[in-house]
Amino acid sequence: MRYTMRQVEVFLAVARHESVSRAAEALYMSQSAVSGSLAELERQFGVRLFDRIGKRLQLSALGRAIRAGAQATLDQAADLERALDKGDDVGRLRVGATLTIGNHLAVPLMARFMREHPGAQVTLTVANTEEVARQVANFEIDVGLIEGEVSHPDLEVAPWCHDELDVFCAPSHSLAKKSVLDDGDLRQAAWIVRERGSGTRQTFDRAMAGLLPDLSIALVLQHAEAIIGAVEAGLGVGCISRIALTAAVQSGRLVCCPVPHRDFRRQFLFLLHKEKYRGQGLQKWLDLCRQEMGES
Repeated sequence: MRYTMRQVEVFLAVARHESVSRAAEALYMSQSAVSGSLAELERQFGVRLFDRIGKRLQLSALGRAIRAGAQATLDQAADLERALDKGDDVGRLRVGATLTIGNHLAVPLMARFMREHPGAQVTLTVANTEEVARQVANFEIDVGLIEGEVSHPDLEVAPWCHDELDVFCAPSHSLAKKSVLDDGDLRQAAWIVRERGSGTRQTFDRAMAGLLPDLSIALVLQHAEAIIGAVEAGLGVGCISRIALTAAVQSGRLVCCPVPHRDFRRQFLFLLHKEKYRGQGLQKWLDLCRQEMGES
């Protein structure tokens, strides 16, 4: 074999960070050691894996072509080493989740996973759908749990479980006493909604098709808790996942407003890189998620 796993690891770190210095920090190596390892790999095969764009390193056409295979090779080697070392150790798992899932579902799932696999090293990144998709595509995380739709040539989307958004307001709001909201009510409301790029906003926009130009968007906030607080303070009407609303509705702080003629249903989804090696840790995580939440 004309290359080492360390060279592969260095190549992938530079590809991820687009910088020798940041790759060196991530790998706990000196910059000269990273540069030397990368240069030796290119020299051995007579290829150029990166183009220099100012101070930034960008993958060459060849670098882009081999990146997924290199990542799979490194993941398989790590999986083999764990199997030889401990037999059933699932190793490291990097999970990304959108805000509703991250705040209400992912942590209990992680807790059960770590109880069942005490040696597991699980990390959680919480961001909106666009950012989770970017990190999966860049091999920064192993799997995404997302609320929104994603279209990317390198990514695979698979169904997980169902969810639904609810329209809600404060008990003192004029709409709180209505048994059903019609389109006139929706047009007159001051809306407090999630930002574009989030799965919740995608579902809201789709459900409000034909009405969007007429809606009054009073506030755009990045967190469901912030929307709940603003609605509770009487600043407007919100629309977020039913999962995030349960406690506030049960306590009487908020009231759900039925809108039966609008479809607020959606699916939570798994997001994976098509070329990602599906080691036993990742597969056990997917199985647990399906078992706990029910596969759609």
